Amino acid sequence: MSFTTQSKMKSVREFFCDESGATAIEYGLIAAGISVAIITVVNTVGADLVNTFTKVSTQLNNAGK
Repeated sequence: MSFTTQSKMKSVREFFCDESGATAIEYGLIAAGISVAIITVVNTVGADLVNTFTKVSTQLNNAGK
């Protein structure tokens, strides 16, 4: 093998052994999971707040009659 062929083979081996891309994918999956959890909590709390303000509004309207 010539020097350039050995150099190319070394580059290919290093490319396949590099795991930095896997770390980025893992961080992306973690961020996606956290986003789903936040959306779920916000939707649940939002629905509860709407119900609470509706009850308060109804009671205020009935108190003025």
